[in-house]
Amino acid sequence: MTYPDEPVARIAPLPAEQLTPEQVAILERIPGKGLKGDGFPRNVLGVLMRNEDTLGPFLDYWVTSKSKLGLTVREQELVILRMAVHYRSDYVWKHHVKVGREFGIVDDEMDALRAGAYAAIASPRERALLEAVDACMDRRSIPADLWRALRATLSERDLVDTIALVSQYVLFALANVCCQVQVEDAVAGLPGIEG
Repeated sequence: MTYPDEPVARIAPLPAEQLTPEQVAILERIPGKGLKGDGFPRNVLGVLMRNEDTLGPFLDYWVTSKSKLGLTVREQELVILRMAVHYRSDYVWKHHVKVGREFGIVDDEMDALRAGAYAAIASPRERALLEAVDACMDRRSIPADLWRALRATLSERDLVDTIALVSQYVLFALANVCCQVQVEDAVAGLPGIEG
């Protein structure tokens, strides 16, 4: 994302080479290939490295929970991409476009996520997850009538897992937007939130 008022990062990221061997081992457990290699989110991790005491425990929670959530990786990516839209975080969006594509999210679905209109998403379960995300972001809660409607499709675990995933990406999105973390060259050419 370009920041016309401040076109550079507010906090310079530390080099990813300063990650500890334990932190590198945690990150190797991330599902799929999209956040590895060229897609590695080195700049946001470099900013989060500014507090080395919290980075390791957070990474372990983040990566472990991704594999333990009751949501498929595709469902997680739909939630994450929608979170990127809510926070206007091209950084999160561009990194997760790559992962989302790896797990079957197509361009029409990306457009639906951008617009917040989910007709292009065939699965009622996935649409329900996105409605839960929108409620969490727009209302900071899930109203009783929507909760009852969501329960027709989602289990209590699904709802708890969705809320947990949303909370993780609040951190990533806020860190990226507030610190103006710059998108790495390797993913800069991917479509952004604006298309």
